[in-house]
Amino acid sequence: MSPLLRVIAIVALPAWLATSANSAVAQDFSDRWSIIPKAHAEPATEPPAQNPAGPAPAITQPTQSSETPAVRQSFNRVFSGKASFYSYSKGKTASGAKFDRDAMTAAHRSLPFGTKVRVTDISSSKSVIVRISDRGPFIAGRVLDLSLAAARNLGITDRGVAQVRVEVL
Repeated sequence: MSPLLRVIAIVALPAWLATSANSAVAQDFSDRWSIIPKAHAEPATEPPAQNPAGPAPAITQPTQSSETPAVRQSFNRVFSGKASFYSYSKGKTASGAKFDRDAMTAAHRSLPFGTKVRVTDISSSKSVIVRISDRGPFIAGRVLDLSLAAARNLGITDRGVAQVRVEVL
């Protein structure tokens, strides 16, 4: 680059910056560094006066539709899949309670703690009612982890994993 071009660039750059200064120069320090920007809105208008003695709006009740049974059915969900059992001597469950392998409990990924479910072994038709007290199972394809007592009542301790039907009560 020639010395003449270098001099022109040095002189022209500050002149260009001065002419294209942004609006931050016109603001004071508190305006630029405020967390909440100043709003330039019109003041709110007064809401229309309501007649206190006027009739109350009618409350509509939901009508029977094809969606209503699905809503009711959400409380009595039924799903099926593989269930296994787990047993350890000491420890706490995800709900904070002490794990008791002789209690009729189970682990599920998302059902609320304390939810009771009926678990039915599809091959033998035996069923037990267990309370959800832990999170799990952490193996893909399984829907429940049963306590040792629940697995014994279903008769799946020799198989380890069984196909079950689960009904939320």
